[in-house]
Amino acid sequence: MKRKLLAGIMSVMMVFGLAACSSSTESDEAKSSDAKSYKVGIVKYVDDASLDQIEENVQKELDAKGEELGVKFDYADYTFSGQADATTINSIVAQLVSDEVDVIIPIATPTAQICQSATEENQIPVVFAAVSDPVGAKLVDSMDAPGANITGTSDALNTEAIFDMMLATNPDIKKVGLLYSKSEDSSKKPIEDAKAYLDAKGIAYVEKTGTDTNEVTSAVDALVAENVDAVFTPTDNTVMNAELSIYEKFVEAKIPHYTGADSFALNGAFLGFGVDYAGLGKETADMAVEILMGADISSTPVKTFDNGIATINTDTCSAIGLDLDAVKKAIEPHVTSINETTTKESF
Repeated sequence: MKRKLLAGIMSVMMVFGLAACSSSTESDEAKSSDAKSYKVGIVKYVDDASLDQIEENVQKELDAKGEELGVKFDYADYTFSGQADATTINSIVAQLVSDEVDVIIPIATPTAQICQSATEENQIPVVFAAVSDPVGAKLVDSMDAPGANITGTSDALNTEAIFDMMLATNPDIKKVGLLYSKSEDSSKKPIEDAKAYLDAKGIAYVEKTGTDTNEVTSAVDALVAENVDAVFTPTDNTVMNAELSIYEKFVEAKIPHYTGADSFALNGAFLGFGVDYAGLGKETADMAVEILMGADISSTPVKTFDNGIATINTDTCSAIGLDLDAVKKAIEPHVTSINETTTKESF
């Protein structure tokens, strides 16, 4: 009898316990569904190691900020790659406008310019990432006061520092190749800066350009045929997208390729120099959140970064006949830190 009574009491307690648990779960779900949700459009110019890294860190930071603030930043349904095609990007952005997203995060200059044009009337906030020259690209009035519905982060390149490293590594350079795409606004200023630097030093240069991987590959062949001593590429997404296809040509010719981002070095270039793209992605997300929380976008300054990190591809360094320790010692005065990598497709 006592056993039956005890079993009955335990059954009742289990029912109440399950009911309480169910009630608690339903309450948590209700709270979750009641959380404020923001639609965040993310549009990447093309799939490459640099822009992939930015996108990944934007998303990670949005998740972290959402948990911290008790809100949801819904980017899963609104993240796209434009595949380096203006028509595709225009279609993507038009769809995001139709979806009435709360903010758009375009990654790279061409994408930001399309977003700017598409939001002039509806004034959806645009927080760009990795725009090298926001003023020159006519995205903002000034770096300190953008003046409209657009701001973001800049990966402006310290071109002079790259050439200082180039000459520190090889003081006897006579001819430099300039490899870039004329279609990318982000390359214009650093190429102008490169020419001015080389002119001042009395060093000859050869320009070769391409608008896709095949053209870039042909441009590399031409630079090799010109017997250049080194090659410079700024933060150019067209060349970045081709790097895995071209780096071996430079390796075979024993030509060091100096570039404007660590992702180039990851994909085989001798040296990449520039901003921490993981940090840039995080900062871009933080800016977008601040604006969604009420900050005035027109007076939110464009965020710039210290261009001080050099990344050396140790595989390539050895293959082109350079001593890693000697290279690090030569470039150390021109950088804030030196990283090493080996050739891989992505971070």
